[in-house]
Order: sequence, then structure tokens, then C-alpha cells
Amino acid sequence: MLLNELLCISKVPPGTKHIDMDLATLPPTTAMAILLYNRWAVRTIVQSSFPVKQAKPGPPQLSVMNHMQQEKELTENILKVLKEQASDSILVLEAALKLNKDLYVHTMRTLDLLAMEPGMVNGETESFTAGLKIKTEEMQCQVCYDLGAAYFQQGSTSSAVYENAREKFFRTKELIAEIGSLSLHCTIDEKRLAGYCQACDVLVPSSDSTSQQLTPYSQVHICLRSGNYQEVIKIFIEDNLTFSLPVQFRQSVLRELFQKAQQGHEALDEICFKVCACNTVRDILEGRTISVQFNQLFLRPNKEKIDFLLEVCSRSITLEKPSESLKGNMAAFLKNVCLGLEDLQYVFMISSHELFITLLKDEERKLLVDQMRKRSPRVNLCIKPVTSFYDIPASASVNIGQLEHQLILSVDPWRIRQILIELHGMTSERQFWTVSNKWEVPSVYSGVILGIKDNLTRDLVYILMAKGLHCSIVKDFSHAKQLFAACLELVTEFSPKLRQVMLNEMLLLDIHTHEAGTGQSGERPPSDLISRVRGYLEMRLPDIPLRQVIAEECVAFMLNWRENEYLTLQVPAFLLQSNPYVKLGQLLAATIKELPGPKESRRTAKDLWEVVVQICSVSSQHKRGNDGRVSLIKQRESTLGIMYRSELLSFIKKLREPLVLTIILSLFVKLHNVREDIVNDITAEHISIWPSSIPNLQSVDFEAVAITVKELVRYALSINPNNYSWLIIQADIYFATNQYSAALHYYLQAGAVCSDFFNKAVPPDVYTDQVIKRMIKCCSLLNCHTQVAILCQFLREIDYKTAFKSLQEQNSHDAMDSYYDYIWDVTILEYLTYLHHKRGETDKRQIAIKAIGQTELNASNPEEVLQLAAQRRKKKFLQAMAKLYF
Repeated sequence: MLLNELLCISKVPPGTKHIDMDLATLPPTTAMAILLYNRWAVRTIVQSSFPVKQAKPGPPQLSVMNHMQQEKELTENILKVLKEQASDSILVLEAALKLNKDLYVHTMRTLDLLAMEPGMVNGETESFTAGLKIKTEEMQCQVCYDLGAAYFQQGSTSSAVYENAREKFFRTKELIAEIGSLSLHCTIDEKRLAGYCQACDVLVPSSDSTSQQLTPYSQVHICLRSGNYQEVIKIFIEDNLTFSLPVQFRQSVLRELFQKAQQGHEALDEICFKVCACNTVRDILEGRTISVQFNQLFLRPNKEKIDFLLEVCSRSITLEKPSESLKGNMAAFLKNVCLGLEDLQYVFMISSHELFITLLKDEERKLLVDQMRKRSPRVNLCIKPVTSFYDIPASASVNIGQLEHQLILSVDPWRIRQILIELHGMTSERQFWTVSNKWEVPSVYSGVILGIKDNLTRDLVYILMAKGLHCSIVKDFSHAKQLFAACLELVTEFSPKLRQVMLNEMLLLDIHTHEAGTGQSGERPPSDLISRVRGYLEMRLPDIPLRQVIAEECVAFMLNWRENEYLTLQVPAFLLQSNPYVKLGQLLAATIKELPGPKESRRTAKDLWEVVVQICSVSSQHKRGNDGRVSLIKQRESTLGIMYRSELLSFIKKLREPLVLTIILSLFVKLHNVREDIVNDITAEHISIWPSSIPNLQSVDFEAVAITVKELVRYALSINPNNYSWLIIQADIYFATNQYSAALHYYLQAGAVCSDFFNKAVPPDVYTDQVIKRMIKCCSLLNCHTQVAILCQFLREIDYKTAFKSLQEQNSHDAMDSYYDYIWDVTILEYLTYLHHKRGETDKRQIAIKAIGQTELNASNPEEVLQLAAQRRKKKFLQAMAKLYF
């Protein structure tokens, strides 16, 4: 709210995207306000990605939980908006780095001046009244740091982004060095910056460095990613001589390996011991105690473990010139290992080793052997053994912590039940469903579950459902099914409401399982699943909490598997009134059914058009100030439609059926074209079935429509990148937004996919005259004038005027005369001969004459020969263009 007020005061035009504003031409305070807003947006997104340890709540109180839920939803909504705008915010900040002028930020003095006389400040007299001066270097330093943090956060999804983060962080360090520590307005956490830089060095090693020049951090990181654990062990042994890796880093590597081993990687047990042995030797060399982990892993020694331990010890100390402290520490460690071994064979292995003999004097070795003999079983049979450290029972809090850790990791429903029974037996004061903040149950269900009186049952139901939902999200469907089945069996005994909830969730799980499995290969779902989907849609049980996403998925499922007959004729009337997704699915199915008929019979298409227009309409809200003037206008999604635009988009992105996607795309394209200020229409299949006008144009949010069209095309092409009609739409969008190179790429791709990469003729309904003319315009605006002349031949009636005009251009960016072999129209070739003769370009004239002289272009040839010559040149030209623009 504060930053939005600052934007208003700084005269940032409402409704204008920051990315569309040129910071260099704005008044300094306006530019600064935009920068502050976008820096805050980026920082908030980065901060939200950090894990937060939540305070454990007390007993549940309905009012408190409702307040917390509202607060959580509000925060999530703000974050959702910021994440949608994240790419724009990053572009704004990147643009700010190109500024070479100082900026100003408002102070209390300038705000008071604005309140008295708004026209005085903000640009006209910035040197006196525009506020506090911020130097360019200070601004750039902070912006670089924020951009680096943003790129680093994005790197988890795209490793290439780490390169950008590295560049920004190292630029921040340079700017801090330039500014110095005396800067008033630039405060960077330099320790955190150093950590970022170190992380970037590991994730993105410098491109000019060889494997020998990599830092140990980088080498370890690369080895862990590739699974080369033996190399990690080698690096750790070498580090025992240099002490270059921090102990904390080495421990973190061991923790990561332990976690992988606990998740079922049994082959890592040996690696864990070896890494732990390396770390233990490092600890004892630096005078630290032996870790508990090493003692646990060494409880059952064998020959291989002792051989490896002795190897690590030997390679971790230089016997030529060792320091006395290192020798003493290593000797004491080997003695303690011997004393801890019960098998004398293993003791002899150590005591006869060269390192042991070198480090311990004869008297010490004899004393150790005597101690071992006294500890022999023959002597000590009557002596009560000393209690081992590991035999001492752990405290209750330790046991609870260990059980909670197991509870978080386990996905076995019976093991989860057993752990919860043990935990509730230890304490009755804890709510174990709060152990992990990653356990999330939809709010429509949590109220019912948390209302269960029995604490154990409540915890068990909540955790089983939360884990099942998580497994479903990560596509671990087998574990999700086990968890849901156990939960269903449990709730069937006492709650019909929760039983129906679990049946609904299992239906959704079965839909996801089919779609991710056999459904991807086109295999139809079993009839039982289709019947269950129908049953869900027709369900009329009162007081059953329902998730919106299940209705979405069920309708999308019916459309994807072409159950249009049911949606059109058999769906109950009450569903059309109560469920907006069923209504939308029915309109789509009916529109598809009416497609082959005459235009007059397509009544449903008009109904679907009106529904979508209503969804894309906006309502304006005017806010008046104390002086009576309208100070703010907010554009909001209309609540009059059957759903919000974002919900419609989410639903469409669950569809995969090509014809359904084509119908939806053509509707939005038509809606986009209805605008009065549209210069270049976008073309689409079946576009003629929609109305050609809207009664109230002002009510439609055309900016949102344009964004939706782009998102839908992107999604459709992710489903099928070889659909030529969708590729033409994408090309038209780029053409309409003046991105001519990208437009040519997609026009050529559309032709390539339906002609076996131009080995066959491109169908005339793909390369229509309009498409060819747009390709001509793209080439013309890219200064590829010879390409323009060649494309003029592709039109049904050759456009000589445009071809001749383009050939007259001497500043051409294409290959010019090397394209003459692709011209088959003799008139154009004759004009080229005349043009080069007129300019005195003898060499180029000879190339044109040679092209004319080809026998297959002789006008006396039969029509079939001339067409074959033209087709061959079309093929070669389009293939050459494809290589250029793909």
C-alpha cells in the first residue's frame, strides 16, 4: 500500500505497465518510485522462497484459525500477483542499470510541498525540491544485488540463470569497492553477498577455467551431481593435508549422503562410512572429539572398514616432517580405535601397520598390547561390563524428536499409524499434525478434519491426507493411492462426510494416474472411470465439502476423451446452473457438435461467445478524495461472469483435445480482433463461427484478452508443437507486435510441419495469400529485399510492383545474387538483368543471365515442366529460409 501510494504521488500513470515506460525520460522521483516498487517486488518473491520455521500453535480456536487462514490467503494472493509480474519487474530493473543519471527520492519536505501545491515538484525543479539525491552508483549497486538474488532464486528451475546471478553479484562487489564504506544510501549485507558469490562459483564455474583450476567446492558439487562419490572421497582425503574445506561444508556433504541413504539408496551406506571416516580423521588432526556418527557406523567393524580407515590416516599425514601435535593426535586416535575393538585380529591389523609403528614408541605399543590382554574374555568373565554410551536410554524429548523425524519421512500408512500411537503414548499435549509446515490440507477439508474429537484419529486423518495430496502433486501415484486407501478405510468407520471426501480425492487421483500413464499414448480410460466421473458431476449430497479443482478436472477429462454426447444431451439441468465448469463444458461440446452444420444452426457458439465475453469484461471502481475529485480508477475482473478469467485460463490448461483447444483459441482470437484499433488481424481456424461485433466494446478488457491469447497459444504449442494452425496464430501475434524475425520463424515452421520440411508442396490453405503477404512484409522490414522478390512469386497473382521495387533497393541484408537460382519467373529475372546492366554490375548481371538460360524455364516448355521447375525452386528457397530463421 505504501509503495502504491508513492507511485501515485510520483505521478506514475495508473494502469500503465512499468515495463512500457522509459526510465531515462521520466522525472527522477518518478523513476525512483518505479525502481523502489519493483525492487520490493523482487525482494518479496525471493524472501518468500526461504523456508520459515513456524511457531507451534496452541489449542485450535475457530476465530484465530479463521483469521490466520484469511491472512495466509491474502499473503498468497499478493505473492501470486507479484510472481506473475516477476519477469516485468526484472526487465524494469535491468533497464535501470542502463541509466547514467542520479535519481531523487521524496522526503517529508517534498511530500509536504506536494500536498500544498502538487504541480510544483516532481521534475521541474528537481535540483532544489525533488528530495534526496541518490547517486547512480549507489542505485546500480542495490539493483544489481536484488537482480542477483532474483536470478539465484530462479536458478533452481533453470541452471543457466545462475550465470546471470553470478554476473550481477560480482558487479555488486565491484560497485561496493568503487563507492567505499562511506556510502549513506547503499547498505549491502556483504557477508551474504560473499556467500552468494561463493555459491555461484560452485554452481557456475568460470568458463575459462579448466578442471584443475576448479575450487574444491566446485569439484565436490560437480561430483555429487554426477554421482561420482569416489572422487568426493579422494578430494576429502587430499583436504586432510591442506585443511582448505571448512568442517561445516564437509559435514553438510555427509548429511546429504545420509539423507539419500535413508531414502532407500542402500549402495550409499559404504560411501557414508568412508566420507564419515575422512571427516573424523580431519577432526582428530585438528584436536576435535570423535563424532557420534563415526561411532555408530563403526559399531560393527570389518576388514574393509579398517583397511580404509588406515589408508585415510596414512594419506592424511606427511611422515617426513609432521608436527608434534598432528603426530600426537593421530597416535591417540589409533590407540583409542584399538581399545574399542573386541576382535584381536582387527587390533593386530592396526598395530602391525607402518603408520602405527612409526607414530607410537616401543614402550607405548607394549603397554597397549598388555591392556588388550587384560581385557581378554578369559580374564574378564566375572567382571560386570561397563555400560556403553549407546546403551544409555535416550531422554523422552530425544525419542519424540526422532519419531517426529520418521513421521515426516515415512509414506507407509501403517508405519505412520504406529509412530503416531507411540507419540501419543509419550505425550497427550502435542498436536502432531503441526509437526511439518509442508503438510497442507485444503481449507474446505481442514475444518471438518480438525473437528474430530479424538486427537490420535485427527492427527492420523490429517497427515494421511496431506501426504497423499503431496504424493499426487509430485506424481508418486502408487504411494498416494496407499495413503488415500488407508484414510478412506479409517474415516468410513465414523464420518460419511469424510468418506465422500476421500472417494472424491481418489477419483481425482485415478484421473491423474490415467492421464500421466496410458492416457499419454492415447489409450481410452476404462468405462468404470468414466462412470465415476459422471457420478461425481451428478452428485447432489448436501454439506459435502467440494474442491473446485475436482470439478475442473472431471469436465476437462470428459472433453479430452470426447464424451461430448454426455455433456451435450445427458448432463442434468441442475448441474448447468450450479457448476460453471459443467456449463462451459456443455457449451464447448455442443459447439463442436454443431461445427459441420450450416452457420444459421450454430446457436451454441453464440451462447459460448457471450459467456466468454462476460468473463473477459471489467468493472470500474472510482475512488473520490476529500476534495471531491476522482483520484483513482481500478480495473477489476468482472464478477458477473460464471467464473473469473484466471479460473477459465486454469481450466483451459487442463485440456489436451486438439479440436477443443482450436475452438477456444479461435474464440479468443476473434475477441481480440473485434477491437477497433486493431491494425493486423490474427487468423485462426473456425473463426467464422463467432459473432463479428460486441454491443459494448468498452466493457471488455482487451489487454487481458491479448495476454490470454498469447498464453493459450503457448500452452497449445506445448501440447502439440506441430499443429500448423496454432503455429500460424503464434506467427500472426509476433507480426502484430512488430517482431518480424520471430514471425517468419513460425510462418516457416507452420509450412515445414505440413510439408515434410518442404519436400512436399505446402497446402494452399496454410500458405494463403495473406500469410505470404505478411512474410513479404517481414522480409521487407528486415531489409531482406531479394527474399521479398522471391516471395512475390508465391502469390496466386505475382506482385511485380512489389518485387521490382524491392529489387531496386541496394541496401539489402540478405544474400542477394546467391538467391537468383530460386527465381523461376522470367519477367523478374529479365528485370534483374536490366537493373544490373544499368548499374554496371557485370558479375551480378551474368548470374541473372545464367539463371534465365536454364532450359527448364523456357516459356515453350509444357505447363507441367514449368510447374515442376517452380516447385523445385520453392522447396529449395523455403529450406534455405528455414535454416536461416530456425
